Amino acid sequence: MSAVLAVLVVVLVVALVLVLVQQRHLSRRLLAAGSRLDPDVVATGTGLAEATSVVERVVDRALVAGDDQSVAEARLTAALRMLPQGVVLFEPDGSILFRNKVAKSYLSARHGDALVEEAIYEVAETVIATGGSVPDRSVDLFGPPRRTVVIRGFAVDAGDDPAGALVIVEDVTERRRLESVRRDFVANISHELKTPVGALGLLAETLAAEDDPEISRRLAERILTEAFRVGRTIDDLLELSRIEVAESEVHEPVSVADLVGEAVDRVRGAADQRRIGIAVDAIPERLGVVGDRRQLVSALYNLLENAVKYSDPESSVEVRTRTDGRVVEVAVRDHGIGIPRRDLERVFERFYRVDRARSRETGGTGLGLAIVRHIVQNHHGEVLLDSEEGQGSTFTLRLPLGSGPVAVSDEAG
Repeated sequence: MSAVLAVLVVVLVVALVLVLVQQRHLSRRLLAAGSRLDPDVVATGTGLAEATSVVERVVDRALVAGDDQSVAEARLTAALRMLPQGVVLFEPDGSILFRNKVAKSYLSARHGDALVEEAIYEVAETVIATGGSVPDRSVDLFGPPRRTVVIRGFAVDAGDDPAGALVIVEDVTERRRLESVRRDFVANISHELKTPVGALGLLAETLAAEDDPEISRRLAERILTEAFRVGRTIDDLLELSRIEVAESEVHEPVSVADLVGEAVDRVRGAADQRRIGIAVDAIPERLGVVGDRRQLVSALYNLLENAVKYSDPESSVEVRTRTDGRVVEVAVRDHGIGIPRRDLERVFERFYRVDRARSRETGGTGLGLAIVRHIVQNHHGEVLLDSEEGQGSTFTLRLPLGSGPVAVSDEAG
C-alpha cells in the first residue's frame, strides 16, 4: 500500500513540475507576443496571470486604436466629400475606389462634361502606368455657360504594391476670368494715364519755349484740361475701389425726389454748356428707397452725365420714375447717338468705350457705367439698357422699394 502511495506522489510531483514548466513557457510566449504587438506595454512579473493581463491590455489598446482609426477615416471621408474640387481615387487596376460629390457630376456625365470624364480616366491610366504625377490637363467646355476645368493626377504610393492614382478636378472658370479682368485693367489704366501724362509733358515743354502770350494761354488751358482728365480718372478709380470693397457705408431711407434733384443739380452746368435741357417728371414725395445716399446720387449723376455727353446739342434728357409697389424704377433717356447692339453687353465694363474718338472729345474716363453697375448691385437692384443706334438710349435703375407708405404710379411720372 505504501508503495502505491509513493508512486502516486511521484506521478503528482512530475505532473506538477510539467504543468509549472508549461505555464512558464506559455507565460514567456504570451509576454513576447504582447511586446511585439505593443512595445509600450510593460510587464511587472513573469507569471501566467501577469502574461494574461499584458495580453488583455494589448487587446484593449488595439480595440481603442481601431475605433480611433475608424473615426478618423470617417472624418476624412466627410471632409473629402465637402471639397469644392472633384476627388477620384483609383485602384492599381484602374477601378474607382472613392469619388466625392463633385467628381460624381463629371463621371457618367452627358454632353460637355463627358469630355471631362474621358480626361479623368486618361490621366488616371497615365499615372498608374508611369507611377508618377502628370502635367496638368486643361479642358475647355464651350457650354453654355463656357467653363474651363483643370485635371491633375498624382501617384498613390502603396509600398511594394502597385501604385494607384489620385485625380483632382477643379473648375477654374472664375479664376481665369478674374485674371483676365486684372490683365485688362492694368493694360487699360496704363493706357488711360499714359496718354494725358504724355500730353502734359509735351504741352509743358512747348509752353516753356513759347513767347506769344496768346499761344501760351491756349497751351496753359490745354494743360489744365489734361490735368483735370488725369484727376477725374484717379477719382473714379478710387470711387470704384471704395464701392467694390464695401457694400454700403450707410443704409437709411432716402427720398427718390431728393436723389434725382441732387444728381440733376450736379450735372446742370455741363448740360447748360451744351445747351441740353433736362426734363424731370413729377416724383411723389413719399417715394423712397433704403441705401447709401452718396452712392445712389453718384449712380444717377453718372447716368445723367453720360446722357449729356452723348446727346446732340440743343436736345433733351428726360428723367422719369415709376413703381409697382415693390420696385422703384428711375429711367434716364437721351436722344443722342445711341449704342450699337453688339456693344450693349459690354458698356458696363471698365474703360470700355463704344466710340473712342467721341470719348476723347467728351473727356470721359470709361468708368462711369462700371460705377453705376456696382452701386446698383450693392443695393440689390439692377440697371437695364435699351438703346437704338441713332435714336438714343434709356438707362433704367431698378431698386427695391423702401419701407413705409408710398405712392404707386402706373406709368413714368
